Amino acid sequence: MLKCLIVEDEPLAAEVLTDYISQVPFLATAGHFTDAMRALDFLRKESVDVLFLDLHLPGVKGFEFLKTLSNRPQVIITTAYHQYALDGYEYDVVDYLVKPIEFSRFLSAVNKLSMNKAVGKDRGQWKSLRSYFFVYADKKQVKIFPDEINYVESEKDYLKIVLKEKVIVIRQTMREFEKQLVSNSFIRVHRSFLVNSHAITAYDSTHVESGGKSIPIGRQYREDVLNKLKMTV
Repeated sequence: MLKCLIVEDEPLAAEVLTDYISQVPFLATAGHFTDAMRALDFLRKESVDVLFLDLHLPGVKGFEFLKTLSNRPQVIITTAYHQYALDGYEYDVVDYLVKPIEFSRFLSAVNKLSMNKAVGKDRGQWKSLRSYFFVYADKKQVKIFPDEINYVESEKDYLKIVLKEKVIVIRQTMREFEKQLVSNSFIRVHRSFLVNSHAITAYDSTHVESGGKSIPIGRQYREDVLNKLKMTV
């Protein structure tokens, strides 16, 4: 169980986060504070695993607060402002959520927690909490973990799902496949390619690299793809 501390001065936003946390089996709310100083006092006495942190707090602001923490928990930023996303990488934040936060986006962020840091002795416990779905391949239902996907390629009536350790071919449209993905880390870069942004190792204005393959960025997707990659990669 991951203990979560919410530092948020907007009552509605805090209520939403508390509700979302209650719906996830491996999360629990350890406390809620509206300003950084009270949260700091709490952290001196108690340990938490996850910090949901608003940036625009009364008094000490979010990133300034992080600078004061010597033993920093995993941090998920919650804010109404897009422009500070790149600053988050300086503090190694797990994710950057922009309000209003949809549950699917929240779930995508907390799934990264279970992958990045297994708090507890049984790491296998966290694997069981990862999101997954089944696809029909080779005359059976095969479990797919989205975080293991490098990219998906459309080939006529089939999809080639390129995972980190194997390739699965299914008969399905790209649109149908996208509906099964809860995570918003997947980016449609081309009419024939869907790429997991976390698996991208390099990119320029015309191509992304994932799983050892150079994948073209379609002209109609280019602006959206480059904007998303600046936020996520």
